[in-house]
Amino acid sequence: MRAWRFHGTHKPLTLEEVPEPEAGPGEVVVDIKAAGVCHSDVSALDDETWMPLFPQLPVTPGHENAGVISQVGPGMEHWKVGDRVGLAPLTGDGFALGYGPWDGGFGEKLRATDENLVRLPDEVSFEMGAMATDAGLTSYHAIVTAGGLKPGMRVGVIGLGGLGYIGARVGVLKGAEVYGADISAGARELADEIGLAGVAESIEEFADKKLDLIVDYAGFGTTTTGALNTLAEFGTFVQVGMGKLEFEISTYPIIINQLTIKGSKSGTKQDLVELYDLMRSGDLNPPVNHITHDEIPGAIDRLREGGVVGRLIATY
Repeated sequence: MRAWRFHGTHKPLTLEEVPEPEAGPGEVVVDIKAAGVCHSDVSALDDETWMPLFPQLPVTPGHENAGVISQVGPGMEHWKVGDRVGLAPLTGDGFALGYGPWDGGFGEKLRATDENLVRLPDEVSFEMGAMATDAGLTSYHAIVTAGGLKPGMRVGVIGLGGLGYIGARVGVLKGAEVYGADISAGARELADEIGLAGVAESIEEFADKKLDLIVDYAGFGTTTTGALNTLAEFGTFVQVGMGKLEFEISTYPIIINQLTIKGSKSGTKQDLVELYDLMRSGDLNPPVNHITHDEIPGAIDRLREGGVVGRLIATY
């Protein structure tokens, strides 16, 4: 089968012929129908500090996937050929799909275990199903599970792209008063579609709103600083975005306002089940940019350049 392969930082993805996977004990093979392209793919290609996350090279990237089971291994008889599934990124041994030794969805098929598999409702498309497994799962977990979102809370969301759009919309659907910030004018134009109470270039423009929770889906240093300067007393800040991994912050607002700071990555299978329930109603329908398998490297370039609104999803 054909797969895009990652050989290391500063090296382009290469399209190669690789053996089709076989389902071993406790495994299934999934035919990929949709795979999302993520800013993490840009970081892996551009930033050497990401290399410890890749214990084995080369590897087929792609950690945001949905498809159909085509082969069932011993001990997995509770699944059957033809089942529609979304694939949570983390495997049972602590690795992530697409980071090695488990290949991801930039190939036509992959192996998966019970730790990955979540049933995809018929009402949810493969594109939405794939988006939910990383952009959706990460967004949902950060704002609901880590952030402790409750109805009536005043919430700030920084970055309204693939992750932030979903996080903000989830907040609205769960009854919060949500304010969004993004430097992209195109992203800010989605405010009404999301249901935001307000939108601006910087979250600091909502300092008078006394926000209980701010989730930073961008993570460029200035966004983190802005969030800490904006939160109300006893507020909670959740860092998700990894746009810049090192920066300086002032501890003054953390101490004076007795803030809680949390980091959040990925999510749980239960988060994904709850997210699919929101999606099946049609109330959560984030924008999708459709691409082909051959266009994956070009999609990564588009993310590198910035300005992409919505998630880039390759459909097979």
